[in-house]
Formats: sequence, C-alpha cells, structure tokens
Amino acid sequence: MEDDSNNTFIIRPDYAHKFRPAAAQELIHSVLAEFFVGKEYDTEACLNWCQEVSDLVKDKLKELQLPRYKYVVNTTIGEQRGAGVKVGAKCLWDSDTDQLAQDVYVSDSLYCSVAAYAVYYY
Repeated sequence: MEDDSNNTFIIRPDYAHKFRPAAAQELIHSVLAEFFVGKEYDTEACLNWCQEVSDLVKDKLKELQLPRYKYVVNTTIGEQRGAGVKVGAKCLWDSDTDQLAQDVYVSDSLYCSVAAYAVYYY
C-alpha cells in the first residue's frame, strides 16, 4: 500500500511568490505611458487598443512568473470631454491570495482605465 502522508496540495502561495499590487501598478503605468504616446482618441481604433493594452498588460504580468496565478485584465478607453466616469466591478475571491492592481492614463483627448485581477489557482 502506498504512503499518502505527503500531501502536495498547495492552497496558498509562499511569501516570495505572492502577487504585489504596487509592483503591478507600476508595470501597468509604464505600459499605458508607452502605448499612448502620440495617440489621439479615435472611436474606430479604441476597440483594437483595448485588446492590445489588455494583452500587453497580461503578458507583462506573466513575465513576473508567479506560479499558479491567473490574470484577468479589464481595459476601458473613452474620449476625454471633462465629464466624470466611474468604472466598477464585482468579484468573488479569496482575499488572502487574490489581488487587484489598477491604473488610469489621462491625456487631452482620451482616458484609459486598466484593472488587472490576479487570481490564485488552487
């Protein structure tokens, strides 16, 4: 009979491999600053820009090589006309392991809000 006393089920990341929202926010900020240099609001292009920004942020987060984390990136781009905008979301998650990093880019012609959710996969 096999010895099953060595359980390998991991329910929490160790401290060195936890998602750090502050570091991820800096990463998102640099992606947004680099991506939107010289860009003006364009209704037709915004759909593609949302996809491109989301993919860039997700790829940068994957480069952190945090084991068992899955990422969801939500990007909203709109025309800057001086009106206020609020972006909200609801999630069900484990507050010990799952985290959120977000940043907003604002220029004279557009705004971009990015929220990156890091969810630990048990």
